Amino acid sequence: MSAEDKIPVTVLTGYLGAGKTTLLNRILTEPHGKKFAVVVNEFGEVGIDNDLVVGADEEVFEMNNGCICCTVRGDLIRIIESLMKRKGRFDAIIVETTGLADPAPVAQTFFVDQDVAEKTRLDAVVTVVDAKWLSERLKDAPEARNQIAFADVLILNKTDLVTEAELAAVEALIRGINPYAKLHKTQRSAVPLDAVLGRNAFDLDRILDIEPDFLEPGHHHHHSDEIGSIAITVEGDINPEKFMPWINEFTQVRGPDLLRCKGILAFKNEPRRFVFQGVHMILDGDLQRDWREDETRQSKMVFIGRKLNRQEIEAAVEACRA
Repeated sequence: MSAEDKIPVTVLTGYLGAGKTTLLNRILTEPHGKKFAVVVNEFGEVGIDNDLVVGADEEVFEMNNGCICCTVRGDLIRIIESLMKRKGRFDAIIVETTGLADPAPVAQTFFVDQDVAEKTRLDAVVTVVDAKWLSERLKDAPEARNQIAFADVLILNKTDLVTEAELAAVEALIRGINPYAKLHKTQRSAVPLDAVLGRNAFDLDRILDIEPDFLEPGHHHHHSDEIGSIAITVEGDINPEKFMPWINEFTQVRGPDLLRCKGILAFKNEPRRFVFQGVHMILDGDLQRDWREDETRQSKMVFIGRKLNRQEIEAAVEACRA
């Protein structure tokens, strides 16, 4: 199936109490004329989120095993397969994860299972952040940090509960973990729907149309002690016979610490741009549109993860130059 024919999936994440369900209800009640299938992931035996989600004619499915580990993947695959039998009854899928979830296994599902990957596409990981409590959560909850690092879109919620100075400090914390995601400051999760839906955030072409400097090195220069980001630009062409073995080995070895990677590459003797993205050890990539005549053939890539060594990665990429 072409990307246009695939059902878009939005993964909605964020720590407990940040405002995910409020945002979900907002999406389901606004007059947008679209129908959504909603997958609510509970942590614990008793599902209550389902009762908090409004929208009587929406399709709501529950996963009750929590998604702390990869057991969620089997549940999600079964639900997506069941949804695909009802194709035509909804326009998009929203997966709301438990507040204690690492979004990685959910995001990976859309790459690792062939049937799911053929019929759906991950539109964006949207993370809701509690402006008042984030600094506390980052001290005691690694999940909160992971949720921010994985985000394509960040909703900094409850801004009315903090001072301007506190808000600036929280935003600096967020940017230290993820300098690249689009960030919206909100109260009661009030954000325009096109800010969270139809983002094509895994389509780097579109991201670069919106934010041309998205992958510019040094443009977002923040780092945290634990999770940081590295942007690399290589002028000219890359040798795919060197780069592909390296990126495969790198993601396998550093996978647990590598939260996200993505890039656009100019391969030698190839008129099309190669676009890749990864979540931990899972890599996905293909040749996309041709390089335009007015474009500089260069390779840009971003790595977000824990304890990444900039010099090591830069040297490895440099060794792949054509």
